Amino acid sequence: MKWKGKRQSSNVEDRRGQSGSGRRSGGLNPMLLGPLIKLLFSKTGLILVGVFLAISFISGNNPLSLLGNFFGGGETQTQTSVPYKGTFEENELADFSKTILANTEDVWNGLLDNYREPTLVLFTGSVRSACGSASSSTGPFYCPGDEKLYLDLSFFDDMARQLNAPGDFAQAYVIAHEVGHHIQKITGISDKVQRLRGELSKKEYNRYSVRLELQADFLAGVWAHHSQEISQMMEEGDLEEALNAAFAIGDDRLQKQATGRVVPDSFTHGTSEQRIRWFKKGFESGDLAKGDTFNANPL
Repeated sequence: MKWKGKRQSSNVEDRRGQSGSGRRSGGLNPMLLGPLIKLLFSKTGLILVGVFLAISFISGNNPLSLLGNFFGGGETQTQTSVPYKGTFEENELADFSKTILANTEDVWNGLLDNYREPTLVLFTGSVRSACGSASSSTGPFYCPGDEKLYLDLSFFDDMARQLNAPGDFAQAYVIAHEVGHHIQKITGISDKVQRLRGELSKKEYNRYSVRLELQADFLAGVWAHHSQEISQMMEEGDLEEALNAAFAIGDDRLQKQATGRVVPDSFTHGTSEQRIRWFKKGFESGDLAKGDTFNANPL
């Protein structure tokens, strides 16, 4: 792909190297409230209050804050971290991801009125989202609760080494697929499917989940179609990389690889053949109207 030197998105949170957020480590212990009140109204307490007032006057600190520190053991503390320094290869993948996200913004702003751009969160190891905590083993995911895409860049290495799906356009397909889920969120499609979860059996709901994922593949194909028209980033062999990635992450292939057998009723993302077919349909047509996977029979 010819992506270097092109615009990078500003809708990115780089949380790489972060292990957590601030926490409350002090404050007044409620168990001490009764004894403290008795102390304050005693002779000793009045002397103590006078001392704190004098200290606060000299230091300029809030006397209540000083009291809280004394009896509770500290104020709010936040973890500080040294700025994350990734390897050259990892930082290049971060720049690549920002560039691809920017390209999806250009495409979808042109296709959808009042497009609401998602945020890409880069992380290492584990991350917190509005959908809960997740680890790198979860793989890239989109959280509709905060409208953010979450990506540990090590997944791209896993794609190449474990799934035999290398290539920059294969990586771009992964990002575009998650942006496809964002399209489903802002158009109300994913909410409609989510409401069915409590009404259907797991087997029946899985079928809708498959259709949702295949539509995200279709939308990734639509992005690739229009991206090529406006940016000409694709090079020879790029399409094959995306199709190979779609093949590599099919439910049937992953199940057979993991257990030696295939259980169609447990599918959640679709077969390799289905994922390839719907991505190609989006890429070849570029027409959003052709992506109704929910009424497609058969898939």
